[in-house]
Amino acid sequence: MNIELTDLLDAGVHFGHQVKRWNPKSKSFVFDHRQGISVIDLAKTYEGLKKAYDFVEEVVAKGGEVLLVGTKRQAQEILRETAANTGMPFCVNRWMGGTLTNWQTITTSIAKYKKYMKMDEDGSLAKLPKKEGSAIRREMARMHRNFEGIVKMDKLPAAMFVVDVNYEDIAVAEARRVKIPVAAIVDTNSDPSTVDYAIPGNDDAVKSIRIILETIAEAVEAGREKRSSRMNQGKGDAAAAATEMAAAAAPAEAEEAPVPAPVAAPVEEAPVPAPKAEEKSEG
Repeated sequence: MNIELTDLLDAGVHFGHQVKRWNPKSKSFVFDHRQGISVIDLAKTYEGLKKAYDFVEEVVAKGGEVLLVGTKRQAQEILRETAANTGMPFCVNRWMGGTLTNWQTITTSIAKYKKYMKMDEDGSLAKLPKKEGSAIRREMARMHRNFEGIVKMDKLPAAMFVVDVNYEDIAVAEARRVKIPVAAIVDTNSDPSTVDYAIPGNDDAVKSIRIILETIAEAVEAGREKRSSRMNQGKGDAAAAATEMAAAAAPAEAEEAPVPAPVAAPVEEAPVPAPKAEEKSEG
């Protein structure tokens, strides 16, 4: 993880909300209250970010996807960039209720959206009557806002990353219901116990959101490298095992080979004696 405490300080990650908005459940990571502002302990931020980093890295190393969620104005552009750089699914517009808890229905709607996009690409949409074509285009625009970032997601994600747990409370609640672990930026007005991996930090400042998302993007890349390394090692181990098995089988085959029967030496036939000539009688 290529980040230092000074980087977090420079990005203003330590600035929390006004004291009047302080959530007592965030007490564990609040360093102090100064001039009416809650100050976050950056050592706690670093610790939480490292745990979230390791978690995301391992999820990706195992082939899982991390759904990135950030629909508040300050987070939208940064999160979209992170998704583009990592290839992870995302949600930057309105969270669709049931995205996780009613996934089967969502996939049906996504399939319909894909069908419309194909019609638009191959020109068949333009051939429809004007009224029907216009109605489909309006529905496509609505679907684009809802499904833009998850159109390629063919199953529930292995994990979810959220920029603001209060703002995305419905998404967090759905993830908990279907037992999807959540990593999130948690400000001083939030309850860190609602997520599995809390990163204490400023969830409103653009610089703060960016530096944390960039670190999560690094974790995704590290996970992909780890996955590639494991796969290559697995192939090497499999090849070595096959070679070893072949070598072990060779002597056994040699031992089991049938011993050829001894070939009998040819028997030479004894020569037949020539008949003796009859002796002539005397006289």
